Amino acid sequence: MLSVAADNGRPPASVPIWYDYTPDGHIRINTGTGSRKSRLIEQAGVVTLVVQREEPPYQYAVVEGTVVDTTTPAPLEVREAIAIRYLGEEGGRAFIEGMGDTPNTLFTVRPDRWITADFSGDV
Repeated sequence: MLSVAADNGRPPASVPIWYDYTPDGHIRINTGTGSRKSRLIEQAGVVTLVVQREEPPYQYAVVEGTVVDTTTPAPLEVREAIAIRYLGEEGGRAFIEGMGDTPNTLFTVRPDRWITADFSGDV
């Protein structure tokens, strides 16, 4: 789940998001260029990402980070890598192919703060 500051007095925007991470620890998020989410990320320059395990033992990580790079359009190999992470090799490539020329933007986020919890010992 990605959260980013909203505008017009609305509460923060929180949306499910696919992501991956680089060997140097950055988080990469690919999204539609014209989306509200993309516009808000560009305006705020900072995001919060929450990753959780929804079945026992419960675990979660909250990452607060700063956008350090914005690339439009997102490189095909990165878009595929993110989709493959969620859908597997064949499904990920098919998903990206099905997106065609939809404009997209890649945000690279540097983690600034981590908050974690692991309830494995409680089970």
